[in-house]
Amino acid sequence: MEMNVLLLVLHISGIWASNNTSYKDMIQGYLTGQLASALGSYQVEALKREFKSFTGLMEKKFEEFKEFKENIEKEMNKIKEGIESLHIKNKRISSVAYTRWGKKTCPSGAVLVHSGYAGGSLYDHIGASVDPLCLPRDPEWGIYKDGTDGYKAYVYGAEYETDTYNSMPTVHNHDVPCAVCLVRNRSVTKMFPGRKTCYKGWKLEYNGYLMAGYHGQKAGTMYSCVDSAPDTVHGGHTNKNGYLFYLVEARCGTLKCPPYVEGRELVCAVCSKK
Repeated sequence: MEMNVLLLVLHISGIWASNNTSYKDMIQGYLTGQLASALGSYQVEALKREFKSFTGLMEKKFEEFKEFKENIEKEMNKIKEGIESLHIKNKRISSVAYTRWGKKTCPSGAVLVHSGYAGGSLYDHIGASVDPLCLPRDPEWGIYKDGTDGYKAYVYGAEYETDTYNSMPTVHNHDVPCAVCLVRNRSVTKMFPGRKTCYKGWKLEYNGYLMAGYHGQKAGTMYSCVDSAPDTVHGGHTNKNGYLFYLVEARCGTLKCPPYVEGRELVCAVCSKK
């Protein structure tokens, strides 16, 4: 028992030895027999006060450390929430949409935004807009006046013009559907002409045939990738023209042959990338 008390005293004395000379002298006196075999009541009370002061200081430091730890945890949680929020925003930003021409549905892995009708300017108008539109099946209206009047632009439906190409399903003169598709965790989509597969690092969304307007008609058009297994719009098989989709052939000269071949129809692929 006495040995344990002595060890405790020695341990505490080491902490205060550098800034409490009288206390150090008291312990040394005890060890050399200058004091009685037991500490006097005054010295014991002084030791108690010193120990109480020490434990009080330690409790205060512990509370300060606990508060510091809690503040650190709060800041870490804020940082974590910020990272998670940024991750969610990045996910939202990385979603991209594209139009699948010639189909009413989207490929596996893509979300259908809406299914609609392909349309654009009349094939023979010199003031035509060049880009095709994927018009929704459920249009909304603003302020309007029925009947054609004044100086306006026009939009027509679209038809396949494939009577001279037997390898494609028989869809000649049928109206063209379309689908707007959303793919998540992607940052870009691109149409690659002359390819039916994607380059390394890209994911195939769909492939088909490259189509545009007939070269002898007045209206300008855009090259579009029409699905290789095209759908048609129900009841839309009458030849009414409008925006027309013709297959695209390669013409040698400035276009290098090989690898291209004179008069051969071109394929296409729509691909996405993270």
